[in-house]
Amino acid sequence: MIIDCGSRELDLSAPVVMGVLNVTPDSFSDGGKYIDPQRAVDHAKQMIEQGARIIDIGGESTRPGAVLVSVEEELRRTIPVIEQVSKFADVLVSIDTSKPEVMRQAVAAGARIINDIRALTEPEALRAAASTGAAVCVMHMQGQPDNMQTAPQYTNVVAEVHRYLAERIAACAQAGISRSKIMIDPGIGFGKTLQHNLELLSHLPTFSDLSCPLLIGVSRKSMIGKLLDRTVDERISGGVALATAAMLAGAKIIRTHDVSETVDAVRVATSLLERGYTCGNDI
Repeated sequence: MIIDCGSRELDLSAPVVMGVLNVTPDSFSDGGKYIDPQRAVDHAKQMIEQGARIIDIGGESTRPGAVLVSVEEELRRTIPVIEQVSKFADVLVSIDTSKPEVMRQAVAAGARIINDIRALTEPEALRAAASTGAAVCVMHMQGQPDNMQTAPQYTNVVAEVHRYLAERIAACAQAGISRSKIMIDPGIGFGKTLQHNLELLSHLPTFSDLSCPLLIGVSRKSMIGKLLDRTVDERISGGVALATAAMLAGAKIIRTHDVSETVDAVRVATSLLERGYTCGNDI
């Protein structure tokens, strides 16, 4: 499976790791650590050396209760880092944004993937993404970051998320973004309770009929804390366990803060998949 990223391609014949690089003061796990551009670039280099194939750069926190930032501030935080990281060989830069102008300038600076938690629903976002020629990842979120965890409710979370992603794929196609450029993300932790998250992760094969690669981001999230009673910095093992299960269920991209550990998990899962492993096999 190949994703068309414009001037580059992403080979997803085996799962790959997307390293998280938040250049923000208030992200839930690493807020403030990499707001200095040089520290951010150094961390990106470290993640690449650990095996990350994609570096996902975000300039606005999307944690529950997060405050929006201006276009100007998001550009100030992200563009210098994108310009430097995009020069590294064998890595693709992703911009984590919902703002059309940030999408345009980020791709002009070297980003090749647009990762949007709002699934290109903001005004002009579809048009902007299509104009760049970049690949896109559309994610499901119920509500907005400032209210999404207040009281999320679904009749059937798997069916509703599946339907939403199908609608966004169709909207992308209508805007001129080909299916060969589209990835999907069910949005674990974005407007979902612990039970909603577990239900989605238990039914990932349901999304295979959408014929778009599945991106899963679970690293250090509160669901792991609730399951294991662990602080943010103590959730690596739980995140790797969920990532491995997701890969064996069909996920092609794992978004993580913990690249080295997750790359090891990818190698193990890939070895099983290459030998015909499928969920439910007798051992």
